[in-house]
Amino acid sequence: MKVYKFGGTSVGSPERIRALIPLINDGETKIVVLSAMAGTTNALMEISGLYSSGDTASANRHAELLREKYISVAGELFTTEEGKGKARTLIDEQFNFITSILSRPYSLHNEKRIVARGELISTGFLHFLLAETGIPSLLVPALSFMRIDKDGEPDYFYIRENLKRELSVLKNEKIIITQGFICRNVNGETDNLRRGGSDYTATIIGAALGPKDVEEVQIWTDISGLHNNDPRYVKNTGVVRSLSFSEAAELAYFGAKILHPSSINPARLKNIPVRLKNTMDPDDEGTLISSSSVPADYKAIAAKDGVIAIRVRSDRMLLAYGFMRKIFEAFEAYRTPIDMITTSEVSVSLTIDDGTHLDEIVKALGSIGHVEVDRDQTIICVVGDFRPDRVGSAPEMFEALNEIPVKMISYGGSENSASILINTSDKITALCALSARLFPEIQ
Repeated sequence: MKVYKFGGTSVGSPERIRALIPLINDGETKIVVLSAMAGTTNALMEISGLYSSGDTASANRHAELLREKYISVAGELFTTEEGKGKARTLIDEQFNFITSILSRPYSLHNEKRIVARGELISTGFLHFLLAETGIPSLLVPALSFMRIDKDGEPDYFYIRENLKRELSVLKNEKIIITQGFICRNVNGETDNLRRGGSDYTATIIGAALGPKDVEEVQIWTDISGLHNNDPRYVKNTGVVRSLSFSEAAELAYFGAKILHPSSINPARLKNIPVRLKNTMDPDDEGTLISSSSVPADYKAIAAKDGVIAIRVRSDRMLLAYGFMRKIFEAFEAYRTPIDMITTSEVSVSLTIDDGTHLDEIVKALGSIGHVEVDRDQTIICVVGDFRPDRVGSAPEMFEALNEIPVKMISYGGSENSASILINTSDKITALCALSARLFPEIQ
């Protein structure tokens, strides 16, 4: 069995939804995880935002506009009256549900119930389309098996037992359809795996069923695998054909948009390969992520924007016991993760990408020493062979950045990567310079 995940652009139009059929109907058993149609989650979040602000009239108007969009899609997607009727019933059920929620007092739970509608519609559409085409499929609601624990982590035992129960009713169906992103929390309420969570859903399913049942997880998008640099900013990028789990995790965390950062760990946990494929070019082999990978000096570059740099300086804390502990406690108190960190005898520089509690953190750090904050920063991560016993690591990387101010360097913490912090205004220049120097063969 394989697990296939298709993102919003892969189900973004009637044509794209129809194009999934030859990809999934090949006679092999597979679980198909779908995102909402492109743009739907943003629209539902906008409706939720209006609802939370008390503007229910505007929320209802936006919901009606989205309903009409789906009615139009259904009219193009289905060719039989039965198919059109099933689709219209599903649309009315989901949007009547949204309307009923908007008439109730706001709660975060209700907001998440609204946002979940997109995946419920897209999976229903595919299920009905396959039936219209004469292809049997089983639609398994993610809310019947996907659950997170009190810490927001997958409850693998619950997921495995309940998913196997759902699959026990399989007859001659080779295609099992379910929703990405949505789940239940420990209280049984509708919740989600955060943005980009459909990738996460697919690898959680793979890990829950295990390598005896799942041979590979495939993430299908609109690009042929993971590129060695961001093709939006850099010309002449190339596809990286193989990556280790660790290399892929670094790239995903530091900005590679093709893969959700959380999605690597479940696959690594059970050693299930993940392949990145292109719905527009299904014959392309894409990128294979597994426990092994061919070493290379430099493999890929990723950039993470929205970074905030914080420097804490305190001459009086020179070599003082507990200095670092006090700094980390300030971030722990506000549940704010740290990305990069460098130290000297009297100062610590670090970065975060969540500024929600920045003012409170700066105030707490102010009792330790002088605090400086730099916004609009970017972390550039270069993945390659950075083993500590290797001679000559990274000279080309720093030669490429010779004309760019480097704010921080993180080197030695990982065998797979080195990271630098620069001003966001220098990002494109830095990415292009690194590509030219590290990958001259494709320039």
